[in-house]
Amino acid sequence: MPPLATADDGAPIAFEERGSGVPLLLIAGQATGMHGWGPFADALAEDFRVIVFDHRGIGDSGEGDPASYSTRQFADDALAVLDEAGVSAAHVLGHSMGGRAAQWLAAEHPSRVRRLVLIGTTASDRAGGAGYRRDPAVIGDLLSGDPERMLPLFFEADWARAHPEAVAGFFDRVASRAALRGHFAASRDHDAREALGRIRAETLVIHGSQDALTPVAHARLLAAGIPDARMLELDARHGLHLDTPEVLDAVRAFLGAH
Repeated sequence: MPPLATADDGAPIAFEERGSGVPLLLIAGQATGMHGWGPFADALAEDFRVIVFDHRGIGDSGEGDPASYSTRQFADDALAVLDEAGVSAAHVLGHSMGGRAAQWLAAEHPSRVRRLVLIGTTASDRAGGAGYRRDPAVIGDLLSGDPERMLPLFFEADWARAHPEAVAGFFDRVASRAALRGHFAASRDHDAREALGRIRAETLVIHGSQDALTPVAHARLLAAGIPDARMLELDARHGLHLDTPEVLDAVRAFLGAH
């Protein structure tokens, strides 16, 4: 059993760490467990003390009340993990919904975040305009829970065939239906647009131009709202941290890996 942090409402939050050096907290996407980081976390652990955790309702973490899930609550869970790990401040990297939680963490607890990396995420799904909207069929594929339907949204086909273990680890999850619904609702209802200006950490926004789950227009809006944020746009899909090597290179350079 991994070590456990205790959230504000008493829910146990399971986490693991590997490597040494400056702490780097990874916050996973919607309904994704800590083992979904796969080779990406392994590579970062060569330079950093990498900390990963299961969101509430996922894997070895407690469920709490799924009806109350929010990205703000997930940010508080991440803070509890840092506290339990004895980390006063860490680099923070969030993917997808994890990036939404990371926005709250950086905006509301600026002293705890050294540098911030936001991958494949958005400040709000409520932004208007055709360039921001997801195809309803894409949402259906995501909610299906069928890896065969979801895979093309996340990964390039040749990479997926060559890395079956990483793909399986990313899609493998232990969660109740209530928790899955809670995660979807938390991600859907996220709106941190008013908080972006309060982020003081140096920030790198990374996004795939072929991302059907979160159209790239969202990333441009996100980067524009964070003071002095940098943006890197790549020819990639939603799971770009795993299948696009330039992401790892950019993260290591931005965070000052040796």
